[in-house]
Amino acid sequence: MPPVRPFRALRYDPEVAGPLENLVAPPYDVISPEARLAYLARSPYNVVHLTLPDSPEDAATTLSSWRAQGVLRDEPPAFWWVAQDYVGPDGIGRTREGFAASVEASPYGAGRVLPHERTHEGPKQGRLALLRATSVELEPIFLLYEGEPPFGAPSGPPAADVEEGGVRTRLWRVEADGEIELPTSLLIADGHHRYETAVAFREERPEATHLLAVFVSAAAPGLEIFPTHRVVRHVGEVPGVEVDGPGEGVTLYRDGRYLRVEADDDFGPRVVESFAPEGVTYTPDAGEAVAAVDRGEAEAAFLLQPVTVEQVASFARAGETMPQKSTFFYPKLTSGLLFHPVG
Repeated sequence: MPPVRPFRALRYDPEVAGPLENLVAPPYDVISPEARLAYLARSPYNVVHLTLPDSPEDAATTLSSWRAQGVLRDEPPAFWWVAQDYVGPDGIGRTREGFAASVEASPYGAGRVLPHERTHEGPKQGRLALLRATSVELEPIFLLYEGEPPFGAPSGPPAADVEEGGVRTRLWRVEADGEIELPTSLLIADGHHRYETAVAFREERPEATHLLAVFVSAAAPGLEIFPTHRVVRHVGEVPGVEVDGPGEGVTLYRDGRYLRVEADDDFGPRVVESFAPEGVTYTPDAGEAVAAVDRGEAEAAFLLQPVTVEQVASFARAGETMPQKSTFFYPKLTSGLLFHPVG
């Protein structure tokens, strides 16, 4: 039962930095090289100057300069309520709400924070170098918890209101006297590499105990997990029954036909892995997966159903990790709204 606490955020001062829409961006790991250049050109104070710098040392110098100029200002300790309005890949509009707070970076073995996906060393090394240089958590991770929120959405106008990539994010400051204890372990929805980086950094610098996270209840009305379909260059024989189109379970699209895949396993991403497909790419858009096959860019596509929150939690509590790209939590959290100094 991990406690979470208010934190002293760094925030942009729009009177110095300019309009917030020019300053924010998606998380570092979904920004292409071309998009990075566009964000860098959008403003000399865009968050990508920190999250995807030319070097960690450049980020540290930039951050120090921004603080000295008043581009970033220090806030008194607080929680922050976060609401995101979005239209999902299914075309349905929703609002997902949660709160931002500081949480202890504890090893998975402690059982307080649980993963559900595998990580890779390369991205963690890059994030660790950046954290060493700046001593600031530049982007929040996304955590799920069970139960009701510990406080409700504040009234009144938000402290920040910005649209990025078709997602509107609003932020309210929530005054707090101390820690809040959540009733269950926390589950990482997005940000495994950044979380493990924070744990590694704490081993190097013991005073760097906490990191920034946005907490969303697993029962939140706007919380959805969307499927990530597999587009493959080649796959061998796949048993199944021809059908009219995608449906329950896993559907294979090849040679203009849909095939309901027959398997003893009911977990779609693992079913696909069992056929050892070659040249796998991923897309949340089933129509695009089918179109890639029709264009001759791939031999086949596996169309999946969404993984449920219950399945994610079951894997995590069993100490197991899912295959790569099993979950697609949308929308991503917008970067540049809150920064969390550590140590």
